[in-house]
Amino acid sequence: MSAATPTPGTYDIDIAHSNVGFSVRHLMVSKVRGSFDTFRGTVVIAEDPLQSTAEATIDASSIDTGDANRDIHLKSADFFEVEKYPEFTFKSTSVRASGEDYILTGDLTVHGVTNSVDLALEFNGAASDPQFGSRIGFSASTEISRKDFGVDISMPLDGGGVVVGDKVKLEIEVEALARVPASA
Repeated sequence: MSAATPTPGTYDIDIAHSNVGFSVRHLMVSKVRGSFDTFRGTVVIAEDPLQSTAEATIDASSIDTGDANRDIHLKSADFFEVEKYPEFTFKSTSVRASGEDYILTGDLTVHGVTNSVDLALEFNGAASDPQFGSRIGFSASTEISRKDFGVDISMPLDGGGVVVGDKVKLEIEVEALARVPASA
């Protein structure tokens, strides 16, 4: 295994060592950051890394921005409508090399709307966990338009601009545990 290629196998996301985060512009002057606390997923590393796949499901109601009132509003019909759309999903459709890193393309479904997105993907390495077996780590990021996913609340400011920006930066850190330890 080279430094840029993980060992083939099926890996489950370790939620305790992973993070699904985001940031969005607020009042046109700062960014609000948040995360989703409940998610699950699988990464399947193929012999040919460019044939690898990834799937993830996020509990939309697990949003956490550090402000309980804001989180309640984000769960409402104004934004995510979590009672109607309780999960966000991602299912990869392709992987391609990008220098020493990768681009992971897949179908992202938010608020019942599915769009193809490209994630800049970096393989961070592999480690042998003496208690649980083989682990791999990735960092991924992209920027999406919330309006492209039907989250198109418009809250204009008197002096121009909006309360909540359209562009949302997604930043994902994944540590995943091999289902079956890789053979030596």
